[in-house]
Amino acid sequence: MKIGLKWIISFSMITLVAIGGLFWHPATDISSKSVFLTEDKIVGADVAWILAAAGLVLLMTPGLSFFYGGMVGKKNVISTMLQSFIALGVISIVWVVVGFSLSFGESLGITIAGKHYGIIGNPLSYPFFNGVGSLPHRMMAPTIPFILFALFQMKFAVITPAIITGSFAERVRFISYLLFMVLFSICIYTPLCHMVWHPDGLLNKYFGVKDFAGGTVVHMSAGFAALAGALVLGKRKNPHHEPSNIPYVLLGTGMLWFGWFGFNAGSALSASASAATAFGTTTIASASAMITWIFFDRINGRSVSALGACIGAVVGLVAITPGCGFVSIQESLFIGFISAIVSNLMVNWKTLNKIDDTLDVFACHGVGGIMGMILTAIFAHGENASLLHGGIDVFIHHLTALFLVSVFTFFGSLLLYKITNAMITLRVSEDSENMGLDFSQHRERFN
Repeated sequence: MKIGLKWIISFSMITLVAIGGLFWHPATDISSKSVFLTEDKIVGADVAWILAAAGLVLLMTPGLSFFYGGMVGKKNVISTMLQSFIALGVISIVWVVVGFSLSFGESLGITIAGKHYGIIGNPLSYPFFNGVGSLPHRMMAPTIPFILFALFQMKFAVITPAIITGSFAERVRFISYLLFMVLFSICIYTPLCHMVWHPDGLLNKYFGVKDFAGGTVVHMSAGFAALAGALVLGKRKNPHHEPSNIPYVLLGTGMLWFGWFGFNAGSALSASASAATAFGTTTIASASAMITWIFFDRINGRSVSALGACIGAVVGLVAITPGCGFVSIQESLFIGFISAIVSNLMVNWKTLNKIDDTLDVFACHGVGGIMGMILTAIFAHGENASLLHGGIDVFIHHLTALFLVSVFTFFGSLLLYKITNAMITLRVSEDSENMGLDFSQHRERFN
């Protein structure tokens, strides 16, 4: 059996990482700093809920596999599902080795008017989870073990590159995608995560961005990376296909909706009223968007379809994510309604359809994330409130941050695709594409 040099190099790197973790000791011991509280500060109810929430968020990645896998042609079901599923392995390792440090390590950034604003974490803060233990962190997770916080956040890092895969389904080489996924996680996801969710992060501390569970960090970054990917890889040879398995899409939507309760309500990091609010708004926004999508389709002369209902539900989940803990049930109803209409218009916009975004990732996740962040800046309650509650500065800062994030994620991803393609060709050959990626990439078939 012929084994390519790139596979030997890849396996060697994994081996070195696995062995290196046993012997790595950072130059400074982060655990010696006074950032950790004592064990008596741990709240059992919070620990139980975040353990459950982390499991729910993990379930979303297999759910995304079914959601995407059912939409593509029969020759590409397995490859499409594996592109999502493999993130559970690849990104989990990246997160432990360096991703968590880059996301939540000691802030490295800029100083403005005497104040420090973080852009990325110090990679030597928690390499190989060194210093990530059972004590709660004073600023990030004061009532749960720090390791639980790190593992909960890992699930967000896992699903983000998996979302991107829908844009270049049916035409990307598997090993090229693996390389891009690692580069994206390190170069795009971790700095964005740090800037939005770290207490000293630039977008958090300076701009006051309200992103309760990942509208900017997860969905906007994935959406713009998806748009860049569709542009770089170009159109498929046969861009028109029938979805292979609508029941898979229904199953995937159910798994995503179920897991999203952990995604959103778990982001309260406590068993609290905030978690309960997020749980409720998540349900209602998704329900509103699902019903809006199918009625809007019918009004425009399209059939009421299971596929449309599923896409609408997911758009509602995406749109409510940034504001789920900040808005009321009534406001979540409107957020689901208006976001579904805007995303539906984008899915059917002829200009956007000239770009072969296979599963409309940008129109759903990118636009849904944008709508969510704008509507959060309009409706959010609480400290540093939104436009309707006297927070004009928050609204302006959100719009500024949206522009900066869009530019960073789109052009940053565009550069990473170019780098990946220079190292390993991104697109499969025409023969492999005609054969289908299931067999040409994995020697498997979907029956």
